[in-house]
Amino acid sequence: MTRALHRPTTPISAADVLRRLPAEWPEDLLPAIRAEIEASGSKLIVLDDDPTGTQTVRNVPVLTRWDVELLTAELNQPGSTCYILTNSRSLGGEEARRLASCIVRNLMAASARAGRPVRVLSRSDSTLRGHFPHETEGIVEALGFEPDALVLAPFFLEGGRLTVGDVHYVREGEDLVPAGMTEFARDPAFGYRSSNLREWVVEKTGGRIRPEQVDSLSLEEIRQGGPDRVLERLLAAPRGKVWIVNAAAMSDVQVVALALLRAERYGLKVLCRTAASFVPAYGGLEPAALLDGHDFSPCGGGGLILVGSFVPRTTRQLAELLAHGGCVSLELEAAALLDPEKRPHEVEKAGEFASRTMAEGRHAVIYTSRQVIHGRTREESLVIQRTISQALIEVVRRLEVRPRFLVAKGGITASDVATEGLGVVRADVLGPIVPGVPVWKLGPESRFPGMPLVVFPGNVGGPESLVETLRRLDGQRKEDAPC
Repeated sequence: MTRALHRPTTPISAADVLRRLPAEWPEDLLPAIRAEIEASGSKLIVLDDDPTGTQTVRNVPVLTRWDVELLTAELNQPGSTCYILTNSRSLGGEEARRLASCIVRNLMAASARAGRPVRVLSRSDSTLRGHFPHETEGIVEALGFEPDALVLAPFFLEGGRLTVGDVHYVREGEDLVPAGMTEFARDPAFGYRSSNLREWVVEKTGGRIRPEQVDSLSLEEIRQGGPDRVLERLLAAPRGKVWIVNAAAMSDVQVVALALLRAERYGLKVLCRTAASFVPAYGGLEPAALLDGHDFSPCGGGGLILVGSFVPRTTRQLAELLAHGGCVSLELEAAALLDPEKRPHEVEKAGEFASRTMAEGRHAVIYTSRQVIHGRTREESLVIQRTISQALIEVVRRLEVRPRFLVAKGGITASDVATEGLGVVRADVLGPIVPGVPVWKLGPESRFPGMPLVVFPGNVGGPESLVETLRRLDGQRKEDAPC
């Protein structure tokens, strides 16, 4: 099906766009999705390029290692879905490709040992930042066959990221902003120009995938034809297509997920590259309700908030927290963290500050300075980001007091905190504390067993989301008085 490309150049009213769409598919498809998964006996394994991809699920495990023995043990556990945290967004493109290939080879070996088939999904950023096509190419290399359908679904409801008319949008207030016009498209490591996902695929592959190899599932087809129409399109199309999934509601991705599962039953080989909202649909998971603030012990010692993300959205949230959060803060100069002579002193100072503040029963905020230091290449920019993030890990390792909770702001920051700072191998995702912000309960092997770790994406939430997260961790609501 050929469609004229839509290239928006200005923000548009979200209300106007949503009002013009057909009515959503009326049937609850989760029972049918679960029936397909149960019949196949398969388990969905999500390769997550940073830990924020768990933001739409609850009561699922996340692994930070991928040796065959650990994967085999996990496949022998009940449950339809498991995450593997790769943290590949902090790597270079070729490193990310090799890592994805290595993990999937181990996964295939574990699948054979456990006698349980797996479905592999590559989860990445809803604002289109990540190693595409490197990671999908690495997965394909390990699987040993080309997929009949490569499915791209960056829809993320909780963060206001919608795809309509093949154009991916980021919601800002009452408007939908084409993704290519946002701050995320100017990312020093993962920048791009195209908002139309057909063009984005061609752009990101350097033309290796040609425009005629990209097709899409429109909202008209999804909402009016339902799973049968989507299945018909998938089965009738030439093999090797890249499919763009348009979606503006959870019911849209559920329609597509059911059609994909049925297509797989007919022998279609599918590989999905998606944002977080597609995972619960493809895994047949219940919606993840927000955790109640009283699930966490209120007023019992100090917590630690680490802010490494430098995107403008994070900076606005940090400003609100420093103004209204009732915390004690310390700024780490990014330039000093990149200086081998100054770095040790900065890290030591921050570790002592955090331990002292938490011992006094207050919350400590440690944040890196807000200027963005660019490298000459994307790879150099990633190295700079990683070097700054590593300083926060060194701070965590120096802690002499157990935090009541730890909030890690930014995907690379959260991943490094979990794996290198806290030694997490397996954690349980409890659910989101505010929309799009998951909480992990750390496993017994970690440095602080049972501690809540809040994995706060850099690109999620409004100005007060960080403040509201802290309130809920303290067992408060907006109208409550501080502890």
